[in-house]
Amino acid sequence: MDSTRRTFFRQMASKTGEKLVQQVDSRVARRAAHWIRPPYALDELEFLLACTRCNACVEACPQQVIFPLAARLGVQFAGTPALDLINKSCHLCEGWPCVSACEPGALRLPELGEDESLPLPKLACAEIDTEHCLPWQGPECGACATSCPKPGALNWENWRPVIDAAQCIGCGQCREACIVEPRAIRMSSLYRATPDDDTPKTDAITACWVRRDG
Repeated sequence: MDSTRRTFFRQMASKTGEKLVQQVDSRVARRAAHWIRPPYALDELEFLLACTRCNACVEACPQQVIFPLAARLGVQFAGTPALDLINKSCHLCEGWPCVSACEPGALRLPELGEDESLPLPKLACAEIDTEHCLPWQGPECGACATSCPKPGALNWENWRPVIDAAQCIGCGQCREACIVEPRAIRMSSLYRATPDDDTPKTDAITACWVRRDG
């Protein structure tokens, strides 16, 4: 076989491999719309390849917010850690113990320059449910007013709470502070779900229809 043909087949093999990776990445991203990963998690496909299901981050979480996904979700996802932002919130612990506990590096702090400070992780999407939020329905409230750790993320306009999606990191502390039932703040994944997705759902797994950042 001459060098031209060898080059052609190598290029074809490379393109085929790239296409397969893209298909797998797209599939796991759709499934990832049903859970929320811990702080500084890698992108879903990289995360699944790196995570050893060791539960070290689960055990390291002082707020017991991290839990392993159920076996019924399939061997690819079972046992991998997720955040229960339906019932609790991420407290953005000093030193990030969950990340420090992750030896495989599935949770990994970004590399920083000498003058750079560590940015807060983008965990999830938060949205005000105006049908259940008391200030949006007339009565005064304010239970969530001082709950947000990120300046500029939770604002008040005409005595009503408004979330700035560009500033919100999705920690869920506003939802945890909410006093109504059902809670007037919805938490959802950074990934996009699709109508044909048949992933089993629980109270700790939510679907989301927003575009993943980046």
